[in-house]
Amino acid sequence: MSFTLPQYHDPDFEQAQLKNAPDVVFQPAPMDGVAPEGYHATSIFPEYFKVNGTWLLAEESRMDCVAALRNGKIAAVEFRNLKAGEPVAVGRTEDGSQGIYVHATGFEEEKGEQETFSFRQGRSRETAYSMDYDSIYELLRHEKDHGRILWVMGPACAFDHDARDAFAALVRGGYVHGLLAGNALATHDLEAGYLRTALGQDIYTQRSMPNGHYNHIDTINAVRMCGSTAAFVDSGKVKDGIIYECVKHDVPFVLVGSVRDDGPLPEVYGNVYEGQDAMRNLVKEATTVICMASTLHTVATGNMTPSYRVVDGVVRPVYFYSVDVSEFAVNKLRDRGSLSVRTIVTNVQDFVVNVRKGVM
Repeated sequence: MSFTLPQYHDPDFEQAQLKNAPDVVFQPAPMDGVAPEGYHATSIFPEYFKVNGTWLLAEESRMDCVAALRNGKIAAVEFRNLKAGEPVAVGRTEDGSQGIYVHATGFEEEKGEQETFSFRQGRSRETAYSMDYDSIYELLRHEKDHGRILWVMGPACAFDHDARDAFAALVRGGYVHGLLAGNALATHDLEAGYLRTALGQDIYTQRSMPNGHYNHIDTINAVRMCGSTAAFVDSGKVKDGIIYECVKHDVPFVLVGSVRDDGPLPEVYGNVYEGQDAMRNLVKEATTVICMASTLHTVATGNMTPSYRVVDGVVRPVYFYSVDVSEFAVNKLRDRGSLSVRTIVTNVQDFVVNVRKGVM
């Protein structure tokens, strides 16, 4: 099976509905961080705004932002980043009648006849995922050289010897262009490379080590003593692992903390909005996003990931996967508006090992 990016079909701006549509109306933001009445909220789909008779695509978007006119382009701006007086699009229709058109079908292929009633149309633990795995392997091979693959990871990925080794191999193989996580993933991965445990348990045998409950905070303390995770890796105290390979191969990672964090590691963002901005800087480059066993980071990433990306002037899809052993966790993302997500219900440790075998 060979992978081919689907072709994007632009809206037909010659159809009367869009050709005769008025220009979008812009109103000034009344104050910093506040949108005008009737503002238009962006979605995950390509959105066009008619400005001086020309339909402009918001080239970088995310849901639940406002559309501001900045330097002649449409920018999706978080409310907190709005500046007083800047022009914000107003209008809450999406059919072009107010100069705003949401194009949700740009990547759809022509569909043949479908039965009105059929079984197993949802995604659950009973779903057959064989084709999903094959599709992911082909996608990752393509994206390795032609895109940007961003991974979102929970600590479960570091608790298992084989999963940790498998993901480290994916980093070395060029299948990881960025990593989003919390303090726990990085801490327990570094603990495994430093002391061969995760939360005090041997990462292979799962045996609890004497005084093992100290190991993760001993690791954090050792990293803080070095001043940074990179310095800790360069010191030779950690021998392998996910973060080790990211440092060695200059793969950027963003760690955003929570109120329960121990330590934390020096790189962890304690200010959630600074962390969100750092996450979005990596999301803006991503063409494939794979989220594994971290509901909060997955939902956060989903909220800032559009269904498309403009690369060298060409509109292409952004592929988004959510992988978790919990059906609730993967369905929660779709319920929050990330309608283009592809969900897989499975153990993420097995998933990582399978992906490594499938692409390498």
